[in-house]
This record gives sequence, C-alpha cells and structure tokens, in this order.
Amino acid sequence: MSPVAKRTLQLTAIVAAICGGLYGYDTGIISGALLLISRDFHLNSTQQELVTSAILLGAVIGALGTGYLSEKLGRRPSLAIVAGVFVLGALACAFAPNVIALTVARVFLGLAVGGSTQVVPMYISELAPQDKRGGMVTTFNIAIGIGILAANIIGFVGRVDWGWRVMVGLAAAPALFVFCASFFLPRSPRWTAENEGIHSAMRELARVRTSERAVRREARHIHETTQKIKPHNRGWRGLGQPWVRPALIAALGVAFFTQCGGLEMMIYYAPTFLHDAGFGASSALMASLGVAITYCVVTATASFNVDKVGRRRLMLWFEPLSALSLVGLGISFMMHPGAGSIGSYMVVFFLIAFMIFNSGGIQICGWLLGSEMFPLSMRGQATAAHAATLWGADLLVTGTALSLVQWISLGGTMWLYAGVNIVAAIFVMIFVPETSGASLEDIETALRDGTFTPSRDGTGIAAAAE
Repeated sequence: MSPVAKRTLQLTAIVAAICGGLYGYDTGIISGALLLISRDFHLNSTQQELVTSAILLGAVIGALGTGYLSEKLGRRPSLAIVAGVFVLGALACAFAPNVIALTVARVFLGLAVGGSTQVVPMYISELAPQDKRGGMVTTFNIAIGIGILAANIIGFVGRVDWGWRVMVGLAAAPALFVFCASFFLPRSPRWTAENEGIHSAMRELARVRTSERAVRREARHIHETTQKIKPHNRGWRGLGQPWVRPALIAALGVAFFTQCGGLEMMIYYAPTFLHDAGFGASSALMASLGVAITYCVVTATASFNVDKVGRRRLMLWFEPLSALSLVGLGISFMMHPGAGSIGSYMVVFFLIAFMIFNSGGIQICGWLLGSEMFPLSMRGQATAAHAATLWGADLLVTGTALSLVQWISLGGTMWLYAGVNIVAAIFVMIFVPETSGASLEDIETALRDGTFTPSRDGTGIAAAAE
C-alpha cells in the first residue's frame, strides 16, 4: 500500500482536471477576443460564427479519435497526447497570420478540447472510490468554470494592453505542465485489469486506496466484471447490444440537452448579445465576467452535493427553473433595454439566474453521466460517442446562434431555448435513473439485469444493489 495514496488520488484528479480548465479557457477566451479578432480581420457575422465554432468541429473529431486511443494505449497515455495537442494548438492560434490560419488552428486545438472531455472524466471515474466518484469527476466541471472565469478576466483586463494573440496563447503554459505531470500519474485500474490482468490492476489500486481490504474488495468486483466480457460486447459492436441501449439513450440524451439548453451559447456570445441589446463594450464584458463567476461558483457548489443530492434530482429541480429564467430573459430583450434602464437590470438578473440553474443542474451532471453509465468493455468508445454528442450539439448551437437571432430576434431565441430545457426535464424524468452511490460495476449489473430504469420511489441503482 502506498503511504500517500489519498494524496496521489487528489493530485491525479487535480492534474487531470486542469484539462477541464484548458477546455474552459480555450472555448471561453473567444468571448472577449472575438471583438478584437473581428476588428483586426474585418469579420462579418458568418465569419465570426466560423471562427467561434471551428474549435467545436475539432472537438467532435478529437472526442472520437481519443476514444480509440484510450482503449488501445490506455487512459493515461491518451491524457499526455491530449495535453501535447493543447500546447501546439494554443501556440498555433496565437501566431495565426490570417482568419483562415486561425480557423484551421482552432480546429486543431479542438482536437485536444474534445479529447479531454472523452478521456478525463472516464479516467477519474475509473480511479475514484464509488462514494466520491461524483465529486471527483465534477472537478472537471469546476475546472471548466475556472477556465471560463480566467478567460473572461483576461479578456476584460488584457483586451487593450495584451491583444488577442497573447490572450489565446497563454493556455500553452498549463497544458505543458499537464503533459509533463501525466507521466507520473497512476494508470486506470479498470483498463489495466482488462488488458494486463487483475494483479496489475491491484498494483494500480494500491497507489490510490488507503487499505488492503478496499483494494481486494474493489479488485474482486472488477475481476468479476472482466470475466463476463464477451467478444460481441466489446467496442462499437458492443454499443449496438440491446441491453446497453438504456444507458446509451440516457447518457447521449442528457449530453445533447446539456449543450442545446443555451449555456454554451451564453458563454460564447454573451458580450455580443449584450452589446447588440444596447450595452457598451465595457459593460458587456463586465456582465460576461459576472456570468463566468456565477458558473464557477455554482459548479463548485454543485460538485460537493452531486453525490448527496443525486444526479437525477438536481436535473429535475433545476431544468424547469432554467426554462423560466430564459423566458424572463427573452421578455427583457424584447423590451429593448437601454443602458442603466430597468430592462438592462432585468437582463442581467435573468442571465445570472439561468447560469445558476443550468450550470448547477444538467451541466454538472451531463459530463458525469457519460463517464459512469457504460460497461467496461465498451467504455472508451461509449465515452467517445458521448463526448462527440456533446460537441456536435455545441457546434449546432454555436454555428446557428447569431443566425437565429437575425431570424427570430434575440428574445425569440431565448424562448426557443426555454422550450429545449422543458423537453430536457421531461426526458430526464422518463429515461434517466439515479446512479449516485452505485459503483461502476453496480451500474453495469443493472444494465445486464434490465433494471437500469428510473424508480417510482426515487431510489436509485445503489439502493437496488444492496
């Protein structure tokens, strides 16, 4: 047993979650940099959408590609590759000579962004004890919030003195740290058990568990699960099996609604929307900074409660409130608020309210569910499909947001996304069971036994497994 097992586990989660910060920063920095990029390269609205959404196209490709790497090479080597691409992508964006080069560089950077969302939550999920899995995996979400907050602070402070090139290039430094640190992290015991045997897996477990009893108990469950793996249940072929379908529907459905609920659109375009609504450039960036602070604080708070309150309950509580906030935001925009008017205060109030309810509910759960719902034999491919769904939906929203505003107005766009949040709540109610407190092996057993369904009494898979 390692004398520093607890510390190793904590440091692993922190180092891996820095990738979440890189994702948040690299996607969020465009919010403040876009005004400067548009001025330097003379971009119209279509070109602005192209530059913004290019990183999302790369993210879809990166998520699918990293799914293959994480199965063939392992979770830890894949993390190192992702960190290396983060370094090169950030530098390529910073030195882009024109809009075409910048767009291509952001597609390349997107490979790392998408890859991190595939491998990092899965890697932490496979390392974490079952009673702490939710809190540890959602450190990724906290890091996303910190990255977005850092991007907004730098976007506000550095827009005059630094310029957009320095702003986008700063991400290379933490990415280089993750690349170097990844060589010293433990390997996933689940991947090791499947590919090298249970004894190798026990050695990895001993690096992150505090007692031999815990190692033996967890190793026994992992071994029982690996012994049940059949060739037809592996990889992409396994995802087509009927017994896996409930997890596929639940995880991919929540992934879709996580991005299509409107939060990512707010992160990318909040300054643009507020500027168009009558806010000055500084006021728009300040309001966007408030949005980022809200996201950061709420995700941190929710991560401490997601294991206690439950994934399903958080989403069912907060999704209707997210919809109500968007309705109010749409009404506020329809009032054409002027600077300092009551309408402008209403815009900020409903914008912050939406960020609270959306980031504290489906956002904190969307990434988590994809890392824990799928069986070991196909987890790499399943999490790749999950991450690709997240980024594909994000690409859909980001690539159409400004066009939607032109077609149906800013207020009408908010109402459209309010409807999406209502549909999301109905979806969760029908298809998503409670997974908090259940081990990864308990969840796989529920799938095999056909009990992976929402319970009427509010209990989850963990209660059924006892």
